[in-house]
Amino acid sequence: MKIIENNNKKTEAKVSNNEDLKSTEAPSIHWYVYIILSDDGSYYTGISTDPLRRFTEHHTQKKGAKFFRGRKPKKIVYCEGQHNRSSASIREAAIKKLTAAKKKELVNSCLNASEQIITLLESKNSEITNHSEIK
Repeated sequence: MKIIENNNKKTEAKVSNNEDLKSTEAPSIHWYVYIILSDDGSYYTGISTDPLRRFTEHHTQKKGAKFFRGRKPKKIVYCEGQHNRSSASIREAAIKKLTAAKKKELVNSCLNASEQIITLLESKNSEITNHSEIK
């Protein structure tokens, strides 16, 4: 059934199986929350659909965060996935409120899981790069 609104009157109409209905649902995109250790020992927290690409962008001053002006990103030390944009932003804000000591504790407690995600992302990027070189 499809609801049709005409002159402020709602009418139900049958929709044939052949009619092309477009979904209003957006495609599911996975967002990641990541923490980067900078060369001065401070932590930067951010979100991205591709943390490795974003890490590379932080090295370039034009696309990188202002946080890295005067600092250099050293490595991604924490990464958690399976977020949507909203939950990633909420988690990012929660991590940013932590003290440096609490962030370090978080990084150390989840080091193994974060390394697995980072390795997975690196292999995914490697497959994409290798695939594009074949063409």
